[in-house]
Amino acid sequence: MCTNFTCRPAQDGTVVVGRSMEFPPGVPWNLAVVPADHAGTATLDAAHALTWTATHGIVGVSAFGRTEWILDGLNTAGLSGHTLYMDGGFCLYADIAGSHCLSEVDVLTYLLGTCATLAEVRQAIADVAICGVDPGLGFVPPVHYLLHDATGSLAIELHEGGEARVVDNPWGAGTNSPYLDWHLVNVRNYVGLTGTNPDAVRVDGVDIAPLGQGQGLKALPGSYTPPDRFVRAAVFTQLANQAADGAEAEQLAAHILNTFDIVPGVVREHTPAGASYEQTDWATISNLTQGRYAYRSFEDQRWYVIDLHATDFSSARTAALSTATAFTPATI
Repeated sequence: MCTNFTCRPAQDGTVVVGRSMEFPPGVPWNLAVVPADHAGTATLDAAHALTWTATHGIVGVSAFGRTEWILDGLNTAGLSGHTLYMDGGFCLYADIAGSHCLSEVDVLTYLLGTCATLAEVRQAIADVAICGVDPGLGFVPPVHYLLHDATGSLAIELHEGGEARVVDNPWGAGTNSPYLDWHLVNVRNYVGLTGTNPDAVRVDGVDIAPLGQGQGLKALPGSYTPPDRFVRAAVFTQLANQAADGAEAEQLAAHILNTFDIVPGVVREHTPAGASYEQTDWATISNLTQGRYAYRSFEDQRWYVIDLHATDFSSARTAALSTATAFTPATI
């Protein structure tokens, strides 16, 4: 389970994107830098693997110690990309055939490395087949992709026959199954939600007033299911006060991300290996306009930010996410 959203542009035009990664604990995550001249090869046999040369540097989060397996990131052109889970039969990979194939863990590294805009993403994805591989989970993970630039957002979804459909995402929000068009219809069930408290009403001579704040959002769905999280992401980003500038927009994204944080143990399932639970492994904020990529980890709730303008893109490398667990001492 993951949640992704774009805040409304700040008054100075800054565009900021937030994302949370929810998954059972145990996946090795790292910060990663992929150079602007990265020579990419898909994680498939040589006869079928797409190759490319990047033109944009990438900072992001990679998996299983593989620098090139970027699952969330921001490039030097101001394009962000986010891989989210998509189970329930809503991810149908292409067969491995031809010489233009990408595995699901290669897609963002390819797109962020070669594309500066959503228009270029549309062209680039039309020329490849996205195939499934097991990156070390013991199964092939079903996914979809959400990308954002300063002009808007889109989703890449995999349909029957491995067809990669590019779908406009008017609100810039995304979670998991089902496909985006269903989520956009589902929000019509929540017409009328508002951040404004309703006035008291008079019934048979008795004034009935709301019990406290937030009555305008009384029907807001609160579960961790993908449909409910999608509605909350759309509502929060649309109703939140417009940020003044980039710094305020980043803070706003952080506060919205707080509302999706999963407490370990409250979402669990039974598997052949025993009980498994979800947690928010990490969250990121991508400032598309100012080239800033921030993250926090499960263990360390402080935000750490990387300035892409000051980053060395001459080599590929990874670094550990912060796992500091102690609270910071203070005096009064």
